[in-house]
Amino acid sequence: MPRDRYARYPSLQHRPVLITGGATGIGASLVRAFADQGAKVGFLDLEAEAGQALAEELTAQGQRVLFERCDVTDIPALRKAIADLEARNGPTLVLANNVANDTRHKWEDVTPDYWDQRVAVNLRPHFFAIQAVAPGMIAAKQGSIVNFGSVSWRLKQGGMPGYTASKAAIYGLTRGFATDLGKHGIRVNTLEPGWVMTERQLKLWVTPQAEAEIEAGQALSGRVQPDDLARACLFLASDDSKMISATVLTVDGGWT
Repeated sequence: MPRDRYARYPSLQHRPVLITGGATGIGASLVRAFADQGAKVGFLDLEAEAGQALAEELTAQGQRVLFERCDVTDIPALRKAIADLEARNGPTLVLANNVANDTRHKWEDVTPDYWDQRVAVNLRPHFFAIQAVAPGMIAAKQGSIVNFGSVSWRLKQGGMPGYTASKAAIYGLTRGFATDLGKHGIRVNTLEPGWVMTERQLKLWVTPQAEAEIEAGQALSGRVQPDDLARACLFLASDDSKMISATVLTVDGGWT
């Protein structure tokens, strides 16, 4: 993300930021983008090797980045990891609820246990991360929470009902919390990615047929990249968006 081309946000300098699912893909771009703004970044991920490597790389560049390995489906572990990061960085004032898993699955094969697993990674940690950081934001009388949604359910995408149902629920979570926390100076928004060209997507799902669907669906040419989401998240986290809450910012090349 070239520093001389895109916006700088002075309000993010030294601000404690927490990112879930930050080791790879969109999450890694979020970590890099907030660190480049001078924020104090803490991030969580199950992938220890990738997370540690990213933290070490950015720390060597003089940026403030901390990593905690965490299985976000384990709520006590999630709470402990957040507490450990806040003990070093201070109370979280920006939360990017990015963690997700879009593994495809047939509705005919879904068991109750598998359904619960999809919700456990795609929805439940978002609520409990908010619950963990909200008291600090309330005390500070400020905060920005960005919940990552998806255009998948709005495009009527099939083949992964546990994921699309969870992502649809993110919108209700955002709007309810926007009311509950708004009088404390805390903003809550949804950031909605289109089909983002992460390494995982390119490896598993972006087939020639998918490329044709993207080309036909997007109003803009080109492809949505992880940095496109990071730049949008920076804006929602910064004081530049201080009167924006309970809304959705869609970054999908004009598909929806």
